[in-house]
Amino acid sequence: MIGTLIACDVRRGFTGAAWLPIAFFLLVATLMPFAVGPDAKLLSAIGAGALWIAALTAALLPIERLVEPDRAGGMLDQLAVHGLAEESIAAAKIAAHWLTFAPLLLVAAIPAAALLAMDGEALLRTEIALAIGTPGLAALAVAVAAVTAGLPRAGSLAGLLLFPLAVPLLIFGVADALLLEAAVSLLLTAGAPFVAGAAIRASRT
Repeated sequence: MIGTLIACDVRRGFTGAAWLPIAFFLLVATLMPFAVGPDAKLLSAIGAGALWIAALTAALLPIERLVEPDRAGGMLDQLAVHGLAEESIAAAKIAAHWLTFAPLLLVAAIPAAALLAMDGEALLRTEIALAIGTPGLAALAVAVAAVTAGLPRAGSLAGLLLFPLAVPLLIFGVADALLLEAAVSLLLTAGAPFVAGAAIRASRT
């Protein structure tokens, strides 16, 4: 059943405005040279930070459709009736969210790095950091989506919650502190299903 839930969420993730996060990611990389000028050294210096900020926003954009549609449509109640734990539902949603944005983001980082005058070594470091950090971003997004599901202006509230919590991922990712990045990402990925599960359980009572 977990596999079916992941597949269902992945299919939903690749429909409608699914490409919007990646389009936004590339748009940030395209506009950055216009904002700071054509200085290649400056662009290369800020490139990793710009890509991480774009990645953070890409993870946030679809946040309103991660949990709320299933809550409002009664899907979460049906899954609970069939004996699926809320933590398992949250873990499946984290996996599906990662699959729908992270692989495409890693591919999009290649042309984005070229636009930001990043050399091959800088791109490789950033790709590794993104590969390590994006599971944590996906976990954060699902946990925040579950906490804010059903609330008015949930999208704005989710952004206010997500950005401060994602700061360690961004800092360690830009600084190439990969062990610390991995530790934070692992902690978020391991803890988020329990936070999201508790929020989903509360939303059904």
